[in-house]
Amino acid sequence: MSKLNIVTIVGARPQFIKAAAVSRAVASHNNGTPAAPIVEKIVHTGQHYDENMSQVFFDQLDIPRPHLNLDIGSGTHGAQTGRTLEAIERVLLDDRPDWCLVYGDTNSTLAGALAAAKLHVPVAHVEAGLRSFNRLMPEEVNRVLTDHVSDLLFCPTDAAVTNLADEGIARGVCRVGDVMYDCALHYAAKAEAIEDEVLATLGLRPKGFFLATVHRAENTDDPERLRGIFAAFEQIATPQRPVVLPLHPRTRNRLEQEGLDAPDHVRCVEPVPYLEMVCLEKNAAVILTDSGGVQKEAYFYRVPCVTLRDETEWVETTRNGCNRLAGAEPARIVEAVAAAEGAQPEWLPMYGGGAASDEIIAMLLNTHKATCADGEGM
Repeated sequence: MSKLNIVTIVGARPQFIKAAAVSRAVASHNNGTPAAPIVEKIVHTGQHYDENMSQVFFDQLDIPRPHLNLDIGSGTHGAQTGRTLEAIERVLLDDRPDWCLVYGDTNSTLAGALAAAKLHVPVAHVEAGLRSFNRLMPEEVNRVLTDHVSDLLFCPTDAAVTNLADEGIARGVCRVGDVMYDCALHYAAKAEAIEDEVLATLGLRPKGFFLATVHRAENTDDPERLRGIFAAFEQIATPQRPVVLPLHPRTRNRLEQEGLDAPDHVRCVEPVPYLEMVCLEKNAAVILTDSGGVQKEAYFYRVPCVTLRDETEWVETTRNGCNRLAGAEPARIVEAVAAAEGAQPEWLPMYGGGAASDEIIAMLLNTHKATCADGEGM
């Protein structure tokens, strides 16, 4: 079998962390099977400029540096997606890879999938099949369109497989588990080693604080929702149990525009690196978030979660009381926090066994081997 060439498209910091798990599986394969190597080229679209993606970010998490940064930058969805598609097309024309690997639901994900599909480069989508059923979300449009042009669809959950089946997609669907769970297990020891220092620096004690994140446009760009969320924070925060809020730049800007100050005992801090965030997640009494990734990490670490949205892609977390949808209404949020603290949910193993990345690489290799065999027989 000839070598397998992969171009990996990433556009935001969380995608680098997920892609790193698959890159480790690539390295493991190459160390064990040098006669049939996998060659991976990581392309960073530059969709998001992130000051936290410094050299420390890559060194701390053992993440491979991208081979190419397209420096697309921000802009409207159409402009950003269009520029990214054009740039990725040039990369794929030059490299002619066997697979284009995309992650999640960003504009970079959709642009990579479309560029590859139009050039007849097979597309593999990690985190396929997720649905919020809210087409007002740009992420929902991105993930639906990406799934419908993908050749291999790597699903993290049974619900994701069902969603695809409901849309008539069955071919190439693989339930592999969640690469984020791979990451949670891989980085557990590193996070534990700095846990005491992280809590001490912020003056926190285990289970003595609420952790919150707010960054989605549906919350930050709607003054009424933003005010409702912060009104709820004001009600639940106390001197003994503050709300710790790593403040996203978009949220900070919106608060300033609306003339909103953080309520008493809501401690706004700068965005924290991944391992430090893991420490805060593991030690929070309750996590309040509109982030899909943080919802899952709350589940991984068995911390009750209140989701500041009206729907979630991770529906399985809500079925046994581990995660509660509260929207942006203060009374609902406060009630959900109280219910979360008093619950004793069953934490079921729903995201695989921590080997999703290995399964992804195995599927790519098997498909490539079959393709090579078909070509030889022609």
